Amino acid sequence: MQTKIDGIIPVMITPFTPDNKIDWKGYEALIEWYIDNGSEALFAVCQSSEMQHLSLDERRDLARFTVERVAGRIPVVASGHVSDTRAGQREELAAVAGTGIDGLVLVTNRLASLDEGTETFRARVEDLLTALPSDLPLGLYECPAPFRRLLSDAEVAYCAGSGRFTFLKDVTCDLEIVKRRLEITRGTPLGINNANAAIAWPAMQAGASGFCGVMSNFHPDLYRWLQDHGAEHPDLAEELATFLVLAAMCEPMGYPKLAKRYHLRLGTFASDHSRTISFDIEDRYWALDAILDRIHQGSQRFRSRIAELVLRQG
Repeated sequence: MQTKIDGIIPVMITPFTPDNKIDWKGYEALIEWYIDNGSEALFAVCQSSEMQHLSLDERRDLARFTVERVAGRIPVVASGHVSDTRAGQREELAAVAGTGIDGLVLVTNRLASLDEGTETFRARVEDLLTALPSDLPLGLYECPAPFRRLLSDAEVAYCAGSGRFTFLKDVTCDLEIVKRRLEITRGTPLGINNANAAIAWPAMQAGASGFCGVMSNFHPDLYRWLQDHGAEHPDLAEELATFLVLAAMCEPMGYPKLAKRYHLRLGTFASDHSRTISFDIEDRYWALDAILDRIHQGSQRFRSRIAELVLRQG
């Protein structure tokens, strides 16, 4: 039986030491923070993990470490799919697949370019399938870097019908496309997991399987409450959804270093060093710390309101 991979799935960041090595102690603390805050699965070795700036050994070791520390409490999926060549992709995917993960995620822009169609996409998927364990569930990720290649309806239908794919991190940022994909995949193993905070709540209401966006590095528990209990409390759900959308407006302000700065303030780990973002984000984005203050304060207020609601319901 395939492991079910859906719900609130943080895209994991990678803490580094000031001398540019992976901070394993900090990463372990981060794993516990995700789990303690309602995550239902973890997506390791993704763009938020700075996978384009990790060696193959680091990508493999991150996936294995995540599996070992999670120890079966929730599913772990991972990608690390960054190479341009067919041989490179086979090597990196096989390495990550062998770490004990519950699902391996293929990046759509590695499977076909913007001007290549479904025939090329299918041929490359089928080629990779021959190099991967036949019993390993697979996912798809419309990663924005180095370019965003969205799946066509025919490609979504092909992957859904294959029975091999259980997870799509949808980066269309378009509610109507999400709804159309939900219809295409109905009755298949492929779940559509939206990554855009602006449409998170309406996508959940339409039937999307959770949330897999960068703001799950700030308050995954609030997305979890919205998913699990929002329909029972529509007024509070609308207020919370509005806060989550506005909080997500900070995403372009030097992410993933932005999320690392947030966790530095929480005490999760000790450095906001990033291989992707080399500049001082506070210098470039004025009053950034004040913005992070407000995000934290707003998150705490909603947590308090939810706790009070639970107490009233007895």
